[in-house]
Amino acid sequence: MNYQETLDYLFNALPMFQRVGASAFKKDLNNTLALCSHLGNPEKKFKSIHVAGTNGKGSTSHTLAAILQSAGYKTGLYTSPHLKSFTERVRINGQEITEQAVVDFVEVNKSFLDELKPSFFEMTVALAFWYFAKEEVDIAIIEVGMGGRLDSTNVITPELSVITNIGWDHMQFLGDTLPLIAGEKAGIIKPDVPVIISQTQEETTSVFLKKAIENHAQITFADQKIQLQKLTSDNGLAKYAVSENGKTYTLEYGLQGDYQLYNLPGILEAVDQLRRMSWTISENALRKGLKEVAQLTGLKGRWQILVEKPTVIADTGHNEPGIRAILSQLKSYSFDQLWMVLGMVQDKDISKILALLPKDAQYVFCQADLPRAMPAELLAEKAAEYGLKGEVISEVNQALQFARKNAGADDLIFVGGSTFVVAEIEDL
Repeated sequence: MNYQETLDYLFNALPMFQRVGASAFKKDLNNTLALCSHLGNPEKKFKSIHVAGTNGKGSTSHTLAAILQSAGYKTGLYTSPHLKSFTERVRINGQEITEQAVVDFVEVNKSFLDELKPSFFEMTVALAFWYFAKEEVDIAIIEVGMGGRLDSTNVITPELSVITNIGWDHMQFLGDTLPLIAGEKAGIIKPDVPVIISQTQEETTSVFLKKAIENHAQITFADQKIQLQKLTSDNGLAKYAVSENGKTYTLEYGLQGDYQLYNLPGILEAVDQLRRMSWTISENALRKGLKEVAQLTGLKGRWQILVEKPTVIADTGHNEPGIRAILSQLKSYSFDQLWMVLGMVQDKDISKILALLPKDAQYVFCQADLPRAMPAELLAEKAAEYGLKGEVISEVNQALQFARKNAGADDLIFVGGSTFVVAEIEDL
């Protein structure tokens, strides 16, 4: 098979949560363990850091990869979902896995895959582990797909585990209270492996403490040790004042979203702990990784300013905490009229999000090109129940074009509501 045929095989022969939702979810690690065993347990052949959380795990994973890469380590990075291309999921030092490597993996293992019938995600995780082992990375940052306990990535024994925060998302799989969701995320805590919690939350602290004690895992609530204040955001860089152990200094970060304030303590604490484990990470490497994270790792869609006059901002935040953070940051901008080009998926309760959205914005409702997407007309109907009104233009780029054509030079256009809407923006 060529690359396109191989991709078709992956996307069509195996269920894919990104496209179809709930029917692709597997409730155990059996297939992943069988795949890893078949491949000679590649997950045991490289060091790793495991990152879970409701929001911020992608930014945290990319940033840690950028810092380690800047420190001279051959660094693997596994993330999901992809925005533009399947190969974005597996990177080494910012370079995506080659199409030929994807073809080779499927070709060599096809008869086993046909027999086992793993999900798309299970197979992609196995591909990443195989590639990182084959390419002999020094360390790999592994982002959890969903939850933690039953996520396919949860077969590694990392150097460190990081849990960014807990919010309402994927409740049909993870539970309908924050402690229940935290219990699933806490499933990545391993015996004697230190765990860092980026953001202390009253409802979930006891869940993490209990799990850490059970596993004799040293636990650190990073924001209790490291305090941050965002000072400015200019020229693509956010500047922070950092207070730690009685000293204060400033850092520049290449991701401008205000919500990064909650991710940075966990990132900085992870670097501190890696240094104590004898990983050599200079101050220059730390600063370069933070400042140039998007360029070093190819991260897109995190508070990304696409054009000016009118300003167009894209962000992949898609659950209640993510949308709250986005709306809070939008309030810090000066504009005549806010436009929101929005699409969402249909297998989530979106009522809490719709209740948050500003009624004085102009809306353009759209839908991503995948089965999970909520039809734009249905989204408009649900939005109308919350006093949100606007146009229905299904195709994402046509919806954005409409907003740009009708907005004034001093208006602001936000595009998002779903990772998959951002993924389809042509200018990204």
